[in-house]
Amino acid sequence: MSGRQLPIILGLGTSQTLAWASSYYLPAILADPIARDLGVSSNWIFAAFSASLVISALLGPRIGRQIDLVGGRSVLSISNLTLAAGLVLLGATYSVPVLVIAWLLLGVGMAFGLYDAAFAALGRMHGDTARRSITGITLLAGFASTVGWPLTAFGLEHIGWRDTCFAWAAAHILIGLPINFFMLPPVKGARTAVAASTKPHIPIDRTMVLLAFAFAAAWSVTGAMAAHLPRILEAAGATSLQAVTAGALIGPAQVAARIIEASLLSRFHPLVSTRLACLTHPIGAAILALFGGGAAGVFAVFHGAGNGILTIARGTLPLAIFGPENYGYRLGVIGAPARMAQAAAPLAFGLLIDSMGSRILIVSSALSLSALLALSLLRQPQRADVKT
Repeated sequence: MSGRQLPIILGLGTSQTLAWASSYYLPAILADPIARDLGVSSNWIFAAFSASLVISALLGPRIGRQIDLVGGRSVLSISNLTLAAGLVLLGATYSVPVLVIAWLLLGVGMAFGLYDAAFAALGRMHGDTARRSITGITLLAGFASTVGWPLTAFGLEHIGWRDTCFAWAAAHILIGLPINFFMLPPVKGARTAVAASTKPHIPIDRTMVLLAFAFAAAWSVTGAMAAHLPRILEAAGATSLQAVTAGALIGPAQVAARIIEASLLSRFHPLVSTRLACLTHPIGAAILALFGGGAAGVFAVFHGAGNGILTIARGTLPLAIFGPENYGYRLGVIGAPARMAQAAAPLAFGLLIDSMGSRILIVSSALSLSALLALSLLRQPQRADVKT
């Protein structure tokens, strides 16, 4: 990792932590108090949140194309402004229609500002050498829930959920915006944004379809576990304390796996680490089935480790296979089904858990193994120009 890349990694890692903490991880803490204040079911908040993920998925390819043309500086800066506006509107809402509009605005901000946009920005700056930078920012932003949930909970307790939203909005203007605008350099050869209306010719070939399917299957498991992990572990025989303790292990497991990816696995093609990552959830599920609730922590570590590497692979694998040309647009196309699946998974798995209990892990393991099968059908390309 060069000294020139380190400040950008630290800056983007910080702004990504802020972006994730104040958007994707917000409903886990604020859904219930918002629902009580508005006099509605918390399902309304999660439904609006799912709609925001769908909006983010639909906008992904176009935003990726914009980054391909002009770089990530302006796009990521717009994300801070958009997320801040969405948070202000959320904090000021007194009705369900305004709530939905606020979350749709946050969905636009997430499309402009979460991992896919950051990965595309790094790919635009560093080309084939972006792998280490991508891994670096996920190492920092892997603590988004670890930092974000306690801060949001602290704000909820001391200033209420509305002022907590306003505080996160202020953080985007005072911290995120300056980082993204001043620390990201303008890219060389940036073309006019008018060209963004012209889509590049990217054939939806076998490789694209297999990658899109693999990430959609894997991220549906991620979305489902993020929403239902404690409930599933308790159905498997874990106590409430064991389930909560196991959940707390996921973040450290993700970061530890990313460190391994950045060191030991960096000498291999990303396809190798991605295949390994698809195996960890089924292995953890098998251990949980054999040993019961007492193995909840082991399951969480295996699941978290795989999820940590899959987050990196979402950026590094398409770059390694296809190269940096039209990378942002391609990332948006490949990632759109994954975001859709991630939006639908909490509801779908919630309905299945009612009838299947802990056996739902058979479904999640089958999805992980289907992603592995899709990746196994890919041939590891031999590109002489790849440097990682």
